[in-house]
Amino acid sequence: MARNSLTESKLTQILEWGYEKALNGLPGTETAQELAESYLRKHSSVDKAIDSLIRWQNAKGATSGFLTGVGGLITLPVAIPANIASVMYVQIRMIAAIAYMRGYDLEDDQVKTLVFVCLTGQAATDILKQAGVKIGTAMAKEAVKKIPGEVIKAINKAVGVRLVTKFGEKGFINLGKAVPIVGGIIGGAVDGIGTHTIGKTAKRVFA
Repeated sequence: MARNSLTESKLTQILEWGYEKALNGLPGTETAQELAESYLRKHSSVDKAIDSLIRWQNAKGATSGFLTGVGGLITLPVAIPANIASVMYVQIRMIAAIAYMRGYDLEDDQVKTLVFVCLTGQAATDILKQAGVKIGTAMAKEAVKKIPGEVIKAINKAVGVRLVTKFGEKGFINLGKAVPIVGGIIGGAVDGIGTHTIGKTAKRVFA
């Protein structure tokens, strides 16, 4: 297997790295909380703020701007193409910001797992249904806190399998770590992976 190939183990490390950076920030970027607060200030409702954030993330400028000063990618825990890590970081931060806007605690492991589930896009509902987790209800916040550890593990496993397959289908696996990190490189990739769909999924999951 090529050194740059994406395995479930590598994927898990990247997801954890992306989540930690989304919460604590990369040089020159806003944290998920700061991003959420800035959108909440600009809009009259949470729904409008979330929709605006999704539109912004779906624009090429959002991601290419992020890539211009990212020293954090040098600290990637595993050898995978920088574009995959960039896409994951941008999308995880967007999802986490949506969860924050809805009043979820980003420090909770259950919330972190749901953020990862949203990365699977349309598959998220099936993954959660199979795990017996109901989303999109008024009781969702309380129910999320009570998801048992074993169920969290099962969901994380399903997410890992799905994302490895997804990135494989999109042809992002063996692009090589020498891809230059310059503005604009990631725009097409993000669009191809369906940031808009992922944003709408997050809005539904974090009701």
